[in-house]
Amino acid sequence: MSDGDMSDPFRLDGEVVLLTGAVGGLGRPMARALATAGATVVIGHLGDEGRAEELSAELTATGAGALVVEADVTDAEAVDEMFRQIERRAGRCTVVVNNAGLMEEAPFLEMTQDQWDHTIRGDLTGPMLVCQRFARRAAGQGVIINVSSQLAFKGARNFVSYSAAKAGVAGLTRALARELGPGIRVNAIAPGPVLTPLIEDLAADPAWVAERTSGAVTGAIATPEEIAPVVVFLAARASVQLHGQVLHVNGGGVMM
Repeated sequence: MSDGDMSDPFRLDGEVVLLTGAVGGLGRPMARALATAGATVVIGHLGDEGRAEELSAELTATGAGALVVEADVTDAEAVDEMFRQIERRAGRCTVVVNNAGLMEEAPFLEMTQDQWDHTIRGDLTGPMLVCQRFARRAAGQGVIINVSSQLAFKGARNFVSYSAAKAGVAGLTRALARELGPGIRVNAIAPGPVLTPLIEDLAADPAWVAERTSGAVTGAIATPEEIAPVVVFLAARASVQLHGQVLHVNGGGVMM
């Protein structure tokens, strides 16, 4: 990606964007938004070939470029092979969106070390490996977008491991911005609750929504379609002056 051409700073034409966790509730709208902006979208998944191919077909039907890759992003060799596949099939990857992750609930006094390790591995080690393997191949140019969470800054009962891992993602983002920049631009987003299929039933309960959004200005659960354009912005040249930033797309749940 060249930051010099600002003729249309929100377009992603010619960019090859790896989106991990692409078939999830937040990933699919991100994939659609990236494709609409002109990117070739690499649909990263683990064990969800059917939905990944379905998403690929949807994107290509609109004239966008798309391909599917499967990898366990917590496995270094699998991540290396993923980038080799991308290079063979689409050319050098120019943008990475680290969206894959997990969220497990456990009271702190009952949480096991295995639960802690599993969350840290999925939510922090995985993004680190993808960032590292991308940067090794990036020839000093590219964009990394990490997905943190407002819980990295607020914390939450019963989500100690998740809050800690996402705080690590914020720290990873800032440190990488200093080490890899300015050629590789590294930023993150920190969503609050997002209306995905995982919480649709819970979100039908006004009391549940009120509890989850009590500190937010909007007092509402975000939709994935409200988050996705921010990822496009961070991937595009419009954000050329942003390095090491965590954008709080959480309705004012966190203000910094």
